[in-house]
Amino acid sequence: MSDIEIARSVKLDKITDVAKELNISEEELELYGWYKAKIEDSVYDRLKDNKNGKLILVTAINPTPLGEGKTTMSIAIADGLRQIGNKSILALREPSLGPVFGIKGGATGGGYSQVAPMEDINLHFTGDMHAITSANNLLSAMIDNHIFQGNELGIETVIHKRCVDLNDRQLRKVEVGLSGEKRMVPREDGFDITVASEVMAILCLAKDAEDLERRLGNIIIGFNKDNEPIYARDLKAEGSMAVLLKDAIKPNLVQTLEHTPAIIHGGPFANIAHGCNSIRATRLALKLADYTITEAGFGADLGAEKFLDIKCDKMNIHPDAVVLVATLKALKYHGGLPKDRVFEESIECLEKGLDNLYHHYNNLTNNYGLNVIVAINKYENDSINEINYLEEALKMRNIPLSLVEGWAKGGKGAVDIANKLVQITEKEVEFKRAYDNNMSIKEKIEAVAKKVYGARSVKYEEEANMHIAMIESLAKGMPICIAKTQYSLSDDDKNLLCEEEFDITVRDVYIKNGAGFVVVMAGKIMTMPGLPKVPAAENIRILKNGNITGIF
Repeated sequence: MSDIEIARSVKLDKITDVAKELNISEEELELYGWYKAKIEDSVYDRLKDNKNGKLILVTAINPTPLGEGKTTMSIAIADGLRQIGNKSILALREPSLGPVFGIKGGATGGGYSQVAPMEDINLHFTGDMHAITSANNLLSAMIDNHIFQGNELGIETVIHKRCVDLNDRQLRKVEVGLSGEKRMVPREDGFDITVASEVMAILCLAKDAEDLERRLGNIIIGFNKDNEPIYARDLKAEGSMAVLLKDAIKPNLVQTLEHTPAIIHGGPFANIAHGCNSIRATRLALKLADYTITEAGFGADLGAEKFLDIKCDKMNIHPDAVVLVATLKALKYHGGLPKDRVFEESIECLEKGLDNLYHHYNNLTNNYGLNVIVAINKYENDSINEINYLEEALKMRNIPLSLVEGWAKGGKGAVDIANKLVQITEKEVEFKRAYDNNMSIKEKIEAVAKKVYGARSVKYEEEANMHIAMIESLAKGMPICIAKTQYSLSDDDKNLLCEEEFDITVRDVYIKNGAGFVVVMAGKIMTMPGLPKVPAAENIRILKNGNITGIF
């Protein structure tokens, strides 16, 4: 059966019953039908003195284009912990419509390890993405209206972009204001995908509604002729933006196919944004269960780095354990096997690809001081010879390993890793970050490039140097968020093996003052993706009975 057919075959619990398991009453929910709800703010105050449970971060080696199943793994682990009698909860990101209609598909897991209702979560869900898009574009409209009405603030350069939650490469750079109306000022603009917008980052990093409005007001929309920053609050935009986000700031409660509670909230990509679900969702989950399982996008060089250096810094927490997900196909892909042959048996390519796994494992254990276990997301057609070779190779290095069959067996396929995680999370953690926030922008970039990626050095293009000089004093004390390819430790998506020394090239740097970090553009990465030659959108349909097909 397909993922969507498996999801439909399971009878879900009413969301009010799922909430009861967490000691959340119906009065503390805002219901969106039978199986979805938003959690009201009153729950935070009621639970604020509860002891935090254990935090488990799920990350991965560098992926193949279709991903390695981190969300599937996260769901399987949460269900597996429940199978062995523990109270567990998920804290995950919301899917973006870009990948759903693009190449990567949805983000609700797969097989018997899914969160549900699968179609709703992958599509409009509770409207959070639309609210973020609207708030972002309201600010854009107010910027251009201010310029049209006389530009009292003296806006000379606009850095805030419009956004839309779809993959549309045509919108990367656009000209606006071309109607020819009197006093209309044409200018160059562009669109980010919604999940790369600053408003998305702000929603995910805001502590509460008051902090949300403050951060929105702190957005730097541009500069005047003296290169002095102009803020959203100067346009008096933050109040209306916050109103548009009044419901979006509330975390969403759903369930797995095995009825494990799941809080899904916020959805920044990790290759072009900071890659973590909301602070509010994670903080609440830690108060509600003994084990919170969360994931950070793409490989550990991106999602985990940003989780550890940005989110953990903002929350003053750290994971009690990290799960490093790998697949045989990804290991062989990073060992030189072409992507259309990754299911072929090749011990030679597997051996070479293990260097990628070792790099991430050593980085997480040595540079960050964390407890790590490798989880192999097992496919039904995986070679027994390759699995045996992998087990022996990791055993020789004393790297803990678990084979997980969540896709095929749900929580029962994750009992082994669940038992191991219960033990691992009891070990002490000597958590370290990759850099100190008080370093200069370039020092922070070079710390991540050299420590985390393994780069030889960092090269800066002229525009990057110019913008660093412009924002250095504004960005004092802020972490950095590097946008680069997810397919390689380098900034070159073709350099999969990274066998030779490589440099990181920084094209541009700009400040996200409301979010509270500096974005660093490395290599050829774009903040607005494009569709593939054959997008998933071509195969998605709604049937006469109302069922949707084609989402995977």
